[in-house]
Amino acid sequence: MLKEFPEEKILLGKFSEETLDHLLHQAAEIKYIGKRIDFLSGQFLGIDYKQSTMIGGMNKTEIFVLNLKEVDCFTFIDYVEAMRLSNSFSEFKENLKKVRYKSRAISFENRNHFFTDWRDFNPDFVSDVTEKIGGEKTIKIQKIINEKENGTYFLGGIKPVQREIHYIPSDTINLSVLDKFRTGDYIGIYSHMKGLDVSHAGIIIKDRDNIYLRHASSREEYRKVIDQDFNAYISEKPGIIVLRPKLTSTF
Repeated sequence: MLKEFPEEKILLGKFSEETLDHLLHQAAEIKYIGKRIDFLSGQFLGIDYKQSTMIGGMNKTEIFVLNLKEVDCFTFIDYVEAMRLSNSFSEFKENLKKVRYKSRAISFENRNHFFTDWRDFNPDFVSDVTEKIGGEKTIKIQKIINEKENGTYFLGGIKPVQREIHYIPSDTINLSVLDKFRTGDYIGIYSHMKGLDVSHAGIIIKDRDNIYLRHASSREEYRKVIDQDFNAYISEKPGIIVLRPKLTSTF
């Protein structure tokens, strides 16, 4: 289903406004945040991966995009977070603007491009619990987000910002750390690259003794939203940043 207007592009894929209304009403009845996120994010399993579905840039007018037909790792968690705050499709659209843009102002400059933008600009929705989970294993590092090694920018038109990043190295993630995870935690895969906070993002799903990363995978053999064993996935990655959804006044 495709709807386009001068300032927005809405592509609902397998959904419709009516089915989304029903889905969001169902989710709103789930009071535990983690279970609600599990339920909502589970609706995306099997949805195709596609990079660069957003419209806007330094020299291109920003368009509000809602594309449930195909997602990348960041738009996936964008949609899930906005959905978990919503009771209806109309609320979902408005909450997506709040989650995606600083002060709901739709522009390329105001878009939350980086994972830790959520931490700094969406404090009503999420909190950084990396240090709480990692304890003394947590590493703190200063980074200039968006500035490359050679001084150029990853995203033209976005002013670099110095930011303290907390992350848990993968080789220190043991049972004690895993026990502190909650279903619905948003996980950023820490990047050692200068100018980046993370290279990927997903959602923690705990199922009895199993822990999965639910994410939109760009790997050629998948290229869709999948569940992967968290320990196996993280074993060769540098580390993780953990953002935890907050209970809001919406519910």
